[in-house]
Amino acid sequence: MNRAIAQAGTVKALGAMSGTSLDGVDTAVIETDGLTISGFGETGYRAYCDADRAVLRAGLGQWHGAEVEAAGDLVTEAHRAALSGHEGIDLIGFHGQTLSHEPHGRGTLQVGDGAVLAQALGTPVVWDFRSDDIRLGGEGAPLAPFFHFACAKWAGLSEPLCFLNLGGVGNLTYIDPGFDRPEAPGALLAFDTGPANAPIDDLVQARLGLSMDRDGALARKGSVETGALELFLAEPYFAKMPPKSLDRNDFSEMIELVRELSDADAVATLTGMCAAGVAQGVEHCPVPPSRLLVTGGGRNNPVLMQMLQVSLDCPVEPVETIGLNGDMLEAQAFGYLAVRVARGLPTSCPGTTGVSALVGGGVVSIPVPA
Repeated sequence: MNRAIAQAGTVKALGAMSGTSLDGVDTAVIETDGLTISGFGETGYRAYCDADRAVLRAGLGQWHGAEVEAAGDLVTEAHRAALSGHEGIDLIGFHGQTLSHEPHGRGTLQVGDGAVLAQALGTPVVWDFRSDDIRLGGEGAPLAPFFHFACAKWAGLSEPLCFLNLGGVGNLTYIDPGFDRPEAPGALLAFDTGPANAPIDDLVQARLGLSMDRDGALARKGSVETGALELFLAEPYFAKMPPKSLDRNDFSEMIELVRELSDADAVATLTGMCAAGVAQGVEHCPVPPSRLLVTGGGRNNPVLMQMLQVSLDCPVEPVETIGLNGDMLEAQAFGYLAVRVARGLPTSCPGTTGVSALVGGGVVSIPVPA
């Protein structure tokens, strides 16, 4: 183990995230001892081109075969390029790209080879964060809640609140900052709220050749089809008690519900479904949150943010209002979690993934000297 990691005290970790929106690789430096956040460092982004996204889309929902191998090779090389050139890094947290997620079925699959990256970059890499959680009966997701707890402490927040990440899938973290540790019973509750950007992105890609509904431009022109929304909310997932998690394509039938609608009405309805899933999710919080802090690409959609505000009884704000970077929070999270894994600290607990015991999941790969 790298000497700086093994010793107590703050280290400089570089986290990377490639999310279910398939837009690219985020990288971010964080300084932490695995408990508290000392500071945030430089960030970076490597976009996927259309050809890259086609390779990744071909692997979605697959568990093995040529498509999975191609996606894994692409993800490893993209991360090698994105993570190169950083100075003074003690440890790298590499999430990889989720292709399939069946926590109570075949497991979970994040492609990309952390051992290859460690050797190429000459720095220890922590990866495969989710498998141990699933082996112990957990959902394997979401994993950012322990980091969200540290962010709430860093920001000096004291009232119960929620972090909402709106990537391809939406996930909610309820936090009571009054607790000293994230693993304390009652400190955290976390779960996926439902689809977020993924079905919107898929629809505009299929119909219009666009990568997203930028600034909610299409949704703003359309109307929500209430019949489709009611059918969506009748899905058993929303009545299921958390913790619970979703695969990117678990609600792929949403596209069928809006197939006969105009482009604008279809996108408005999918956007409304995302907001409605969040509103349903907030009902599971132990006490009403004092505020909802939104991270991920969805916070840049003013139509979605307005729908959330109308649906909820608390302020809905981007995480930037407390000094965080909503584009890089997940990359920072995996840098933070990497330090926790390397130091034997838990990264999930019964309240975040439903796992049967505290888990510090992850594989640590150390580069072999030439």
